[in-house]
Amino acid sequence: MPEPRETHAEEAGMMRFAPADSEAIPLYVLNSESLREWLEGREEPVRRWLELAGFTGAPGEAIVVPEASGAPLLAVAGIGDEASRRRLRFPLAKAAARLPGGIYRIESGLSGDALVRESLGWLLESYRFDRYREQPGMKARLAAPDGVDATRLETIAAGERLTRDLINTPPNDLGPAELETAARSLAEAHGADLAVIAGDDLIAANLPMIHAVGRASPRTPRLLDLRWGDAGPRLTLVGKGVCFDTGGLNLKPGASMGLMKKDMGGAATVLGLAKMIMALGLPVRLRVLIPAVENAIDGAAMRPQDILKARNGLTVEINNTDAEGRLVLADALALGDEEKPDLMLSMATLTGAARVALGPDLPPFFTDDEPLAAAFAQAAEKAADPLWRMPFWEPYEEMLEPGVADLDNAPKGGFAGAVTAALFLRRFVRKTPRYAHFDIYGWQPKAAPGRPKGGVGQGARAVLEALPEVFVR
Repeated sequence: MPEPRETHAEEAGMMRFAPADSEAIPLYVLNSESLREWLEGREEPVRRWLELAGFTGAPGEAIVVPEASGAPLLAVAGIGDEASRRRLRFPLAKAAARLPGGIYRIESGLSGDALVRESLGWLLESYRFDRYREQPGMKARLAAPDGVDATRLETIAAGERLTRDLINTPPNDLGPAELETAARSLAEAHGADLAVIAGDDLIAANLPMIHAVGRASPRTPRLLDLRWGDAGPRLTLVGKGVCFDTGGLNLKPGASMGLMKKDMGGAATVLGLAKMIMALGLPVRLRVLIPAVENAIDGAAMRPQDILKARNGLTVEINNTDAEGRLVLADALALGDEEKPDLMLSMATLTGAARVALGPDLPPFFTDDEPLAAAFAQAAEKAADPLWRMPFWEPYEEMLEPGVADLDNAPKGGFAGAVTAALFLRRFVRKTPRYAHFDIYGWQPKAAPGRPKGGVGQGARAVLEALPEVFVR
Protein backbone atom coordinates (compact mmCIF):
# COMPACT_ATOMS: atom_id res chain seq x y z
CA MET A 1 0.00 0.00 0.00
CA PRO A 2 1.61 3.30 -1.04
CA GLU A 3 2.28 5.80 1.70
CA PRO A 4 0.83 9.28 1.20
CA ARG A 5 3.39 11.62 -0.31
CA GLU A 6 4.22 14.77 1.59
CA THR A 7 2.54 17.71 -0.10
CA HIS A 8 3.00 21.44 0.31
CA ALA A 9 -0.32 22.80 -0.92
CA GLU A 10 -0.24 25.94 1.21
CA GLU A 11 3.35 26.79 0.28
CA ALA A 12 2.59 26.28 -3.41
CA GLY A 13 -0.51 28.44 -3.18
CA MET A 14 -2.88 25.60 -4.03
CA MET A 15 -6.45 26.78 -3.50
CA ARG A 16 -5.25 29.97 -1.81
CA PHE A 17 -4.92 33.57 -2.93
CA ALA A 18 -1.63 35.36 -3.24
CA PRO A 19 -1.38 38.12 -0.62
CA ALA A 20 -3.51 41.15 -1.48
CA ASP A 21 -0.44 43.43 -1.55
CA SER A 22 1.49 41.21 -3.98
CA GLU A 23 3.15 42.78 -6.98
CA ALA A 24 0.87 41.53 -9.68
CA ILE A 25 0.17 41.65 -13.40
CA PRO A 26 -3.03 43.62 -14.14
CA LEU A 27 -5.69 41.25 -15.53
CA TYR A 28 -8.61 42.54 -17.57
CA VAL A 29 -11.55 40.15 -17.82
CA LEU A 30 -13.31 40.62 -21.13
CA ASN A 31 -16.36 39.16 -22.77
CA SER A 32 -17.30 39.23 -26.41
CA GLU A 33 -19.60 42.21 -25.85
CA SER A 34 -17.10 44.40 -23.95
CA LEU A 35 -13.98 43.71 -26.00
CA ARG A 36 -14.39 46.47 -28.62
CA GLU A 37 -15.05 49.22 -26.07
CA TRP A 38 -12.08 48.09 -23.98
CA LEU A 39 -9.77 48.07 -26.98
CA GLU A 40 -10.76 51.64 -27.86
CA GLY A 41 -9.19 52.83 -24.61
CA ARG A 42 -5.88 51.03 -25.18
CA GLU A 43 -2.68 52.19 -26.82
CA GLU A 44 -1.95 51.04 -30.35
CA PRO A 45 0.72 48.41 -29.38
CA VAL A 46 -1.78 46.66 -27.08
CA ARG A 47 -4.51 46.69 -29.71
CA ARG A 48 -2.11 45.43 -32.34
CA TRP A 49 -0.81 42.63 -30.10
CA LEU A 50 -4.29 41.32 -29.35
CA GLU A 51 -5.29 41.62 -33.00
CA LEU A 52 -2.29 39.57 -34.11
CA ALA A 53 -3.03 37.00 -31.41
CA GLY A 54 -6.61 36.70 -32.62
CA PHE A 55 -8.10 37.48 -29.20
CA THR A 56 -11.92 37.56 -29.35
CA GLY A 57 -12.93 37.33 -25.67
CA ALA A 58 -14.10 33.73 -26.07
CA PRO A 59 -14.13 31.55 -22.94
CA GLY A 60 -10.67 30.33 -22.04
CA GLU A 61 -8.68 32.78 -24.11
CA ALA A 62 -5.76 34.16 -22.10
CA ILE A 63 -2.94 36.40 -23.34
CA VAL A 64 -0.16 38.36 -21.66
CA VAL A 65 0.81 41.59 -23.42
CA PRO A 66 4.50 42.47 -22.93
CA GLU A 67 6.21 45.82 -22.54
CA ALA A 68 8.95 46.76 -24.98
CA SER A 69 11.44 45.20 -22.56
CA GLY A 70 9.59 41.90 -22.65
CA ALA A 71 8.26 42.18 -19.10
CA PRO A 72 4.49 41.65 -18.68
CA LEU A 73 2.49 44.84 -19.12
CA LEU A 74 -0.99 43.39 -18.66
CA ALA A 75 -3.02 40.27 -19.27
CA VAL A 76 -6.45 39.68 -20.74
CA ALA A 77 -8.80 36.77 -20.14
CA GLY A 78 -11.90 35.91 -22.12
CA ILE A 79 -15.16 34.68 -20.57
CA GLY A 80 -17.31 34.64 -23.71
CA ASP A 81 -20.75 35.96 -24.51
CA GLU A 82 -23.83 35.53 -22.35
CA ALA A 83 -24.84 32.26 -23.97
CA SER A 84 -21.43 30.66 -23.48
CA ARG A 85 -21.25 31.90 -19.89
CA ARG A 86 -24.47 30.05 -19.12
CA ARG A 87 -22.78 26.84 -20.21
CA LEU A 88 -19.67 27.29 -18.06
CA ARG A 89 -19.92 27.57 -14.30
CA PHE A 90 -16.50 29.22 -13.92
CA PRO A 91 -15.43 30.66 -17.29
CA LEU A 92 -12.54 32.64 -15.82
CA ALA A 93 -11.07 29.41 -14.43
CA LYS A 94 -10.73 28.12 -17.99
CA ALA A 95 -8.63 31.15 -18.89
CA ALA A 96 -6.67 31.06 -15.63
CA ALA A 97 -5.48 27.53 -16.39
CA ARG A 98 -3.87 28.85 -19.60
CA LEU A 99 -2.11 31.90 -18.17
CA PRO A 100 1.65 31.67 -17.76
CA GLY A 101 3.24 31.64 -14.33
CA GLY A 102 2.86 34.74 -12.21
CA ILE A 103 0.55 36.60 -9.86
CA TYR A 104 -2.42 38.38 -11.40
CA ARG A 105 -4.79 41.04 -10.11
CA ILE A 106 -8.25 41.56 -11.59
CA GLU A 107 -8.45 45.19 -12.70
CA SER A 108 -11.83 45.25 -14.42
CA GLY A 109 -14.55 43.17 -15.98
CA LEU A 110 -15.99 41.58 -12.84
CA SER A 111 -17.83 42.91 -9.81
CA GLY A 112 -20.29 41.85 -7.14
CA ASP A 113 -21.40 38.22 -7.11
CA ALA A 114 -19.61 37.54 -10.40
CA LEU A 115 -16.28 38.61 -8.92
CA VAL A 116 -16.82 36.37 -5.90
CA ARG A 117 -17.87 33.40 -8.04
CA GLU A 118 -15.00 33.67 -10.50
CA SER A 119 -12.44 34.20 -7.73
CA LEU A 120 -13.62 30.99 -6.09
CA GLY A 121 -13.53 29.23 -9.46
CA TRP A 122 -9.86 30.21 -9.82
CA LEU A 123 -9.09 28.62 -6.45
CA LEU A 124 -11.03 25.46 -7.31
CA GLU A 125 -9.21 25.18 -10.64
CA SER A 126 -5.90 24.95 -8.78
CA TYR A 127 -6.86 21.67 -7.05
CA ARG A 128 -4.55 18.72 -7.67
CA PHE A 129 -4.83 15.19 -6.25
CA ASP A 130 -1.14 14.35 -5.88
CA ARG A 131 -1.10 11.63 -3.24
CA TYR A 132 0.12 8.95 -5.63
CA ARG A 133 2.08 10.83 -8.30
CA GLU A 134 3.44 14.27 -9.00
CA GLN A 135 0.91 16.59 -10.60
CA PRO A 136 2.02 19.79 -12.32
CA GLY A 137 0.58 22.67 -10.37
CA MET A 138 -1.35 25.58 -11.79
CA LYS A 139 1.06 28.29 -12.85
CA ALA A 140 -1.07 31.39 -12.40
CA ARG A 141 -2.06 32.71 -8.98
CA LEU A 142 -4.66 35.32 -8.18
CA ALA A 143 -4.05 38.15 -5.74
CA ALA A 144 -6.93 38.49 -3.32
CA PRO A 145 -9.35 40.87 -5.10
CA ASP A 146 -10.57 44.03 -3.40
CA GLY A 147 -14.12 43.71 -2.12
CA VAL A 148 -13.98 39.93 -1.78
CA ASP A 149 -13.94 38.06 1.53
CA ALA A 150 -10.76 36.14 0.75
CA THR A 151 -10.78 34.21 4.02
CA ARG A 152 -14.29 32.92 3.38
CA LEU A 153 -13.46 31.82 -0.16
CA GLU A 154 -10.26 30.09 0.96
CA THR A 155 -12.25 28.33 3.68
CA ILE A 156 -14.82 27.12 1.16
CA ALA A 157 -12.02 25.92 -1.11
CA ALA A 158 -10.39 24.06 1.79
CA GLY A 159 -13.67 22.29 2.55
CA GLU A 160 -14.01 21.34 -1.10
CA ARG A 161 -10.43 20.07 -1.13
CA LEU A 162 -11.18 17.77 1.81
CA THR A 163 -14.23 16.40 0.00
CA ARG A 164 -12.34 15.84 -3.25
CA ASP A 165 -9.36 14.21 -1.55
CA LEU A 166 -11.57 11.76 0.34
CA ILE A 167 -13.57 10.74 -2.74
CA ASN A 168 -10.45 10.41 -4.89
CA THR A 169 -8.64 8.15 -2.42
CA PRO A 170 -8.92 4.51 -3.53
CA PRO A 171 -10.73 2.01 -1.29
CA ASN A 172 -7.56 0.14 -0.30
CA ASP A 173 -6.48 3.35 1.46
CA LEU A 174 -9.89 4.60 2.58
CA GLY A 175 -12.12 2.23 4.49
CA PRO A 176 -14.30 2.87 7.53
CA ALA A 177 -11.28 3.18 9.85
CA GLU A 178 -9.57 5.70 7.58
CA LEU A 179 -12.79 7.69 7.24
CA GLU A 180 -12.89 7.78 11.03
CA THR A 181 -9.31 9.08 11.05
CA ALA A 182 -10.27 11.88 8.66
CA ALA A 183 -13.25 12.83 10.83
CA ARG A 184 -11.10 12.73 13.97
CA SER A 185 -8.46 14.95 12.39
CA LEU A 186 -11.17 17.43 11.40
CA ALA A 187 -12.67 17.37 14.89
CA GLU A 188 -9.30 17.96 16.55
CA ALA A 189 -8.50 20.85 14.21
CA HIS A 190 -11.69 22.68 15.21
CA GLY A 191 -12.21 21.70 18.84
CA ALA A 192 -15.09 19.33 18.07
CA ASP A 193 -15.90 16.05 19.81
CA LEU A 194 -16.04 12.73 17.97
CA ALA A 195 -17.72 9.63 19.34
CA VAL A 196 -17.50 6.29 17.52
CA ILE A 197 -19.60 3.14 17.84
CA ALA A 198 -18.02 0.19 16.04
CA GLY A 199 -18.50 -3.51 15.35
CA ASP A 200 -20.89 -5.47 17.55
CA ASP A 201 -21.32 -2.39 19.73
CA LEU A 202 -23.61 -1.16 16.93
CA ILE A 203 -26.08 -3.86 17.89
CA ALA A 204 -25.91 -2.96 21.56
CA ALA A 205 -26.44 0.70 20.61
CA ASN A 206 -29.51 -0.20 18.52
CA LEU A 207 -27.97 0.59 15.13
CA PRO A 208 -28.75 -2.80 13.57
CA MET A 209 -28.93 -1.88 9.90
CA ILE A 210 -25.50 -0.22 9.91
CA HIS A 211 -24.17 -3.43 11.41
CA ALA A 212 -26.04 -5.65 8.94
CA VAL A 213 -24.65 -3.84 5.90
CA GLY A 214 -21.06 -3.77 7.16
CA ARG A 215 -20.72 -7.08 8.98
CA ALA A 216 -19.52 -9.09 5.95
CA SER A 217 -16.39 -6.97 5.56
CA PRO A 218 -13.23 -7.48 7.62
CA ARG A 219 -13.17 -3.68 7.86
CA THR A 220 -15.28 -3.01 10.92
CA PRO A 221 -18.43 -0.93 10.37
CA ARG A 222 -18.95 2.10 12.59
CA LEU A 223 -21.06 5.16 13.28
CA LEU A 224 -19.17 8.45 13.48
CA ASP A 225 -20.82 11.14 15.60
CA LEU A 226 -19.15 14.59 15.52
CA ARG A 227 -20.43 17.50 17.60
CA TRP A 228 -19.35 21.15 17.58
CA GLY A 229 -20.73 24.39 18.97
CA ASP A 230 -22.74 25.10 22.12
CA ALA A 231 -25.11 27.85 20.99
CA GLY A 232 -27.53 28.54 18.19
CA PRO A 233 -29.94 26.36 16.22
CA ARG A 234 -29.28 22.64 15.95
CA LEU A 235 -28.06 21.50 12.53
CA THR A 236 -27.54 17.78 11.89
CA LEU A 237 -25.77 16.53 8.76
CA VAL A 238 -26.01 12.85 7.82
CA GLY A 239 -23.67 11.49 5.13
CA LYS A 240 -23.59 8.08 3.51
CA GLY A 241 -20.17 6.56 4.18
CA VAL A 242 -20.13 3.35 2.10
CA CYS A 243 -16.40 3.27 1.46
CA PHE A 244 -16.79 0.62 -1.22
CA ASP A 245 -19.90 -1.07 -2.55
CA THR A 246 -19.64 -4.47 -4.21
CA GLY A 247 -23.42 -4.70 -4.23
CA GLY A 248 -23.25 -7.51 -1.67
CA LEU A 249 -24.79 -10.81 -2.72
CA ASN A 250 -26.63 -8.93 -5.47
CA LEU A 251 -23.16 -8.39 -6.89
CA LYS A 252 -22.65 -5.40 -9.15
CA PRO A 253 -21.27 -6.07 -12.64
CA GLY A 254 -17.72 -4.85 -13.14
CA ALA A 255 -18.73 -1.73 -15.06
CA SER A 256 -21.05 -0.66 -12.25
CA MET A 257 -18.46 -1.38 -9.57
CA GLY A 258 -15.75 0.70 -11.23
CA LEU A 259 -16.54 3.99 -9.46
CA MET A 260 -17.67 2.63 -6.12
CA LYS A 261 -14.83 4.29 -4.25
CA LYS A 262 -17.07 7.38 -4.53
CA ASP A 263 -19.96 5.72 -2.68
CA MET A 264 -18.83 7.58 0.42
CA GLY A 265 -19.30 10.88 -1.42
CA GLY A 266 -22.11 11.89 0.94
CA ALA A 267 -19.84 11.46 3.95
CA ALA A 268 -17.03 13.34 2.18
CA THR A 269 -19.40 16.19 1.33
CA VAL A 270 -20.81 16.62 4.84
CA LEU A 271 -17.28 16.56 6.26
CA GLY A 272 -16.26 19.26 3.78
CA LEU A 273 -19.35 21.28 4.70
CA ALA A 274 -18.64 20.78 8.39
CA LYS A 275 -15.11 22.06 7.85
CA MET A 276 -16.50 25.23 6.26
CA ILE A 277 -19.05 25.75 9.05
CA MET A 278 -16.55 25.28 11.86
CA ALA A 279 -13.74 27.29 10.27
CA LEU A 280 -16.11 30.19 9.62
CA GLY A 281 -17.48 29.96 13.17
CA LEU A 282 -21.14 29.88 12.18
CA PRO A 283 -23.48 30.22 15.17
CA VAL A 284 -24.97 26.71 15.08
CA ARG A 285 -24.85 23.55 17.16
CA LEU A 286 -23.51 21.17 14.57
CA ARG A 287 -23.82 17.40 14.59
CA VAL A 288 -22.42 15.17 11.84
CA LEU A 289 -23.51 11.52 11.64
CA ILE A 290 -21.71 9.17 9.26
CA PRO A 291 -22.46 5.45 9.00
CA ALA A 292 -19.09 4.19 7.69
CA VAL A 293 -19.19 0.69 6.20
CA GLU A 294 -17.98 -1.48 3.36
CA ASN A 295 -20.64 -3.53 1.56
CA ALA A 296 -18.78 -6.78 0.98
CA ILE A 297 -19.48 -10.50 0.61
CA ASP A 298 -18.83 -13.44 2.91
CA GLY A 299 -20.91 -15.96 4.82
CA ALA A 300 -22.17 -13.24 7.18
CA ALA A 301 -23.48 -11.02 4.39
CA MET A 302 -27.12 -9.98 4.51
CA ARG A 303 -29.29 -11.83 2.01
CA PRO A 304 -32.17 -10.98 -0.29
CA GLN A 305 -35.41 -11.71 1.60
CA ASP A 306 -33.84 -10.99 4.99
CA ILE A 307 -35.99 -8.73 7.15
CA LEU A 308 -34.16 -6.24 9.35
CA LYS A 309 -35.53 -4.17 12.18
CA ALA A 310 -34.34 -0.58 12.11
CA ARG A 311 -33.49 1.67 15.04
CA ASN A 312 -36.92 3.31 15.04
CA GLY A 313 -38.73 -0.06 15.03
CA LEU A 314 -39.68 -0.24 11.35
CA THR A 315 -39.03 -3.57 9.63
CA VAL A 316 -37.33 -3.62 6.22
CA GLU A 317 -37.42 -6.47 3.71
CA ILE A 318 -34.14 -6.71 1.80
CA ASN A 319 -35.01 -7.30 -1.83
CA ASN A 320 -31.67 -6.09 -3.17
CA THR A 321 -28.47 -6.01 -1.12
CA ASP A 322 -27.17 -3.33 -3.49
CA ALA A 323 -29.72 -0.85 -2.07
CA GLU A 324 -27.67 -0.65 1.11
CA GLY A 325 -27.07 3.09 1.36
CA ARG A 326 -30.62 3.83 2.45
CA LEU A 327 -30.31 1.18 5.17
CA VAL A 328 -27.29 2.72 6.88
CA LEU A 329 -28.72 6.21 6.44
CA ALA A 330 -32.01 5.10 8.00
CA ASP A 331 -30.40 4.17 11.32
CA ALA A 332 -28.33 7.37 11.34
CA LEU A 333 -31.37 9.51 10.51
CA ALA A 334 -33.41 7.83 13.23
CA LEU A 335 -30.63 8.54 15.72
CA GLY A 336 -30.37 12.17 14.67
CA ASP A 337 -34.16 12.55 14.70
CA GLU A 338 -34.33 11.61 18.38
CA GLU A 339 -32.65 14.91 19.26
CA LYS A 340 -35.23 16.92 17.26
CA PRO A 341 -32.71 19.22 15.55
CA ASP A 342 -33.97 22.41 13.97
CA LEU A 343 -32.77 21.18 10.59
CA MET A 344 -31.48 17.82 9.39
CA LEU A 345 -29.91 17.21 5.99
CA SER A 346 -28.85 13.92 4.43
CA MET A 347 -26.37 13.68 1.57
CA ALA A 348 -25.72 10.48 -0.33
CA THR A 349 -24.60 9.04 -3.63
CA LEU A 350 -27.84 7.12 -3.45
CA THR A 351 -29.50 6.32 -6.77
CA GLY A 352 -28.63 5.89 -10.41
CA ALA A 353 -32.18 7.04 -11.09
CA ALA A 354 -31.23 10.58 -10.05
CA ARG A 355 -28.44 10.55 -12.65
CA VAL A 356 -30.79 9.22 -15.35
CA ALA A 357 -33.20 12.06 -14.55
CA LEU A 358 -30.77 14.97 -14.18
CA GLY A 359 -27.30 13.79 -15.16
CA PRO A 360 -24.10 13.95 -13.11
CA ASP A 361 -23.93 17.74 -12.80
CA LEU A 362 -27.34 18.61 -11.37
CA PRO A 363 -28.14 16.83 -8.08
CA PRO A 364 -31.75 16.72 -6.88
CA PHE A 365 -32.87 17.60 -3.40
CA PHE A 366 -36.13 16.69 -1.68
CA THR A 367 -37.98 18.61 1.00
CA ASP A 368 -41.57 19.34 2.08
CA ASP A 369 -40.54 22.74 3.45
CA GLU A 370 -41.31 25.48 0.93
CA PRO A 371 -39.18 28.26 2.50
CA LEU A 372 -36.29 25.80 2.84
CA ALA A 373 -36.61 24.79 -0.81
CA ALA A 374 -36.68 28.44 -1.89
CA ALA A 375 -33.59 29.24 0.19
CA PHE A 376 -31.65 26.35 -1.32
CA ALA A 377 -32.66 27.24 -4.86
CA GLN A 378 -31.63 30.88 -4.43
CA ALA A 379 -28.37 29.95 -2.71
CA ALA A 380 -27.52 27.37 -5.38
CA GLU A 381 -27.66 30.06 -8.04
CA LYS A 382 -25.55 32.51 -6.05
CA ALA A 383 -22.95 29.91 -5.02
CA ALA A 384 -22.65 28.39 -8.52
CA ASP A 385 -23.55 25.08 -6.93
CA PRO A 386 -26.61 23.94 -8.89
CA LEU A 387 -29.46 21.97 -7.34
CA TRP A 388 -32.90 20.94 -8.58
CA ARG A 389 -35.89 20.25 -6.37
CA MET A 390 -37.74 16.96 -6.75
CA PRO A 391 -40.85 15.86 -4.85
CA PHE A 392 -41.58 13.57 -1.94
CA TRP A 393 -44.42 12.21 -4.10
CA GLU A 394 -46.74 10.56 -1.60
CA PRO A 395 -48.77 8.48 -4.09
CA TYR A 396 -45.59 6.39 -4.48
CA GLU A 397 -45.48 5.49 -0.78
CA GLU A 398 -47.31 2.23 -1.44
CA MET A 399 -44.44 1.15 -3.70
CA LEU A 400 -42.32 0.92 -0.54
CA GLU A 401 -44.67 -1.47 1.24
CA PRO A 402 -43.94 -5.13 0.43
CA GLY A 403 -46.64 -6.65 2.64
CA VAL A 404 -44.48 -8.87 4.83
CA ALA A 405 -42.57 -5.95 6.37
CA ASP A 406 -43.11 -2.23 6.85
CA LEU A 407 -40.74 -1.27 4.06
CA ASP A 408 -39.10 -2.66 0.93
CA ASN A 409 -35.53 -1.47 0.37
CA ALA A 410 -35.76 -1.97 -3.41
CA PRO A 411 -39.25 -1.52 -4.86
CA LYS A 412 -39.89 -3.42 -8.06
CA GLY A 413 -40.91 -1.82 -11.33
CA GLY A 414 -37.93 0.39 -12.05
CA PHE A 415 -39.86 3.66 -11.89
CA ALA A 416 -39.13 6.79 -9.79
CA GLY A 417 -36.13 5.26 -8.05
CA ALA A 418 -34.80 8.56 -6.70
CA VAL A 419 -38.23 9.51 -5.34
CA THR A 420 -38.90 6.17 -3.67
CA ALA A 421 -35.42 6.21 -2.08
CA ALA A 422 -36.10 9.69 -0.68
CA LEU A 423 -39.52 8.57 0.59
CA PHE A 424 -37.83 5.61 2.28
CA LEU A 425 -35.45 7.93 4.13
CA ARG A 426 -38.26 10.28 5.16
CA ARG A 427 -39.89 7.39 7.08
CA PHE A 428 -37.02 7.71 9.58
CA VAL A 429 -37.47 11.44 10.21
CA ARG A 430 -40.51 11.78 12.48
CA LYS A 431 -39.70 14.50 15.01
CA THR A 432 -37.39 16.90 13.17
CA PRO A 433 -39.39 19.90 11.89
CA ARG A 434 -37.27 20.58 8.79
CA TYR A 435 -35.57 17.94 6.65
CA ALA A 436 -34.01 17.78 3.20
CA HIS A 437 -32.29 14.98 1.34
CA PHE A 438 -29.65 15.49 -1.39
CA ASP A 439 -29.04 12.68 -3.91
CA ILE A 440 -25.60 13.68 -5.18
CA TYR A 441 -23.25 12.05 -7.68
CA GLY A 442 -19.96 13.21 -6.13
CA TRP A 443 -17.97 12.76 -9.34
CA GLN A 444 -16.94 14.92 -12.28
CA PRO A 445 -16.89 12.58 -15.31
CA LYS A 446 -14.69 14.86 -17.41
CA ALA A 447 -12.71 17.96 -16.56
CA ALA A 448 -14.50 21.31 -16.59
CA PRO A 449 -13.32 24.76 -15.44
CA GLY A 450 -12.93 24.71 -11.66
CA ARG A 451 -13.82 21.00 -11.56
CA PRO A 452 -11.11 18.58 -12.65
CA LYS A 453 -12.12 15.02 -13.43
CA GLY A 454 -12.67 13.04 -10.23
CA GLY A 455 -14.30 13.54 -6.87
CA VAL A 456 -16.29 16.73 -6.39
CA GLY A 457 -18.52 18.25 -3.74
CA GLN A 458 -22.13 18.96 -4.61
CA GLY A 459 -24.60 20.95 -2.55
CA ALA A 460 -22.22 21.99 0.23
CA ARG A 461 -21.65 25.55 -1.01
CA ALA A 462 -25.36 26.03 -1.62
CA VAL A 463 -26.21 24.84 1.89
CA LEU A 464 -23.53 27.08 3.42
CA GLU A 465 -24.88 30.07 1.49
CA ALA A 466 -28.46 29.30 2.52
CA LEU A 467 -27.93 28.72 6.25
CA PRO A 468 -28.27 32.36 7.38
CA GLU A 469 -31.57 32.66 5.51
CA VAL A 470 -32.77 29.26 6.73
CA PHE A 471 -32.17 30.04 10.38
CA VAL A 472 -33.55 33.60 10.28
CA ARG A 473 -37.02 32.16 9.79
